Amino acid sequence: MRNTKRFNYIRIIAWAAVICWMFLIFYMSAQPGHQSDQLSKGFAATILRAVEKIFSQTDIDMSKFNYFIRKNAHFFSYLLLGMLAAYAVRKVSSHSFWRRAVYALGLCVLFAISDELHQLYVPGRSARVFDVMIDSAGATVGIALTMAWQRWRKPRQK
Repeated sequence: MRNTKRFNYIRIIAWAAVICWMFLIFYMSAQPGHQSDQLSKGFAATILRAVEKIFSQTDIDMSKFNYFIRKNAHFFSYLLLGMLAAYAVRKVSSHSFWRRAVYALGLCVLFAISDELHQLYVPGRSARVFDVMIDSAGATVGIALTMAWQRWRKPRQK
């Protein structure tokens, strides 16, 4: 009985983490274009200052670097979503390894599409198929890492 209760708590926490991360992505996407741009430019400037302290001879175009930061933010936010989704799906599904991966990826891709469509209604933002592709790639890597870790860890638990 006690193990079942613990298992249910783990399921709830796993799905709560997925939902909280989705909410954070949605919140960041709801920022107007100028606000989102200022946030990423500030982050890019902080990184550039740190790089310039290490390598004094840097000649990096700020607009290209900001673009790089923005696309990496897409990739890594969905990488984490993929990891969380893969873990949560594993906790509620007894399907095969690959089917669970497909379920987790489907959830992430559908969310990426809905997030881009949501941005159509945010001032200064737009929906881009390329961003959905980056999001999907990040989710795929996150799911693959989580499932590889789960496979590696499984024999050690016996």
